Amino acid sequence: MNDAPTGPFVAAVAPLVDAMGGELLPPEQAGDDDIVLAWEGRDVVAVRLPRLAESLDRILAGLERTWGRPLAELDRKAKQRVVRSLEARGAFAVRHGVETVAGALGVSRFTVYNYLNRENPPNRENPPDAVSPPDRESPPDGVNPPSRESVAEDG
Repeated sequence: MNDAPTGPFVAAVAPLVDAMGGELLPPEQAGDDDIVLAWEGRDVVAVRLPRLAESLDRILAGLERTWGRPLAELDRKAKQRVVRSLEARGAFAVRHGVETVAGALGVSRFTVYNYLNRENPPNRENPPDAVSPPDRESPPDGVNPPSRESVAEDG
């Protein structure tokens, strides 16, 4: 882009914006969803963030680069590490995040839920009222992983 913002502040934030998959714009081109950054009292640059679904694809591609091969080729323990990493990054807050991750790992949604539940096992002494483990929202598409609690609620 020819009218890309320049200067030391822009140079400082550019690597972060690039890592997030964002785009730098002149402040006057900022839309309602863009973030305008000011420096020393003056608007210097606008940042356009990617949509969440694009971010998840970008994170998955980065993990493939890190592991040096498609995620579907990893062994079970490595896939579990990937799921833990993705959960820490909020990947499952994205609509259809579980499905997207399952596809990238070459496993079923049920397997991804099992990996997640293995990390956050339900408290057997004080079972939660909800189907999902404490401190985690239900998947955004409203599909809960099969569990004893959900079977009991349906029965």
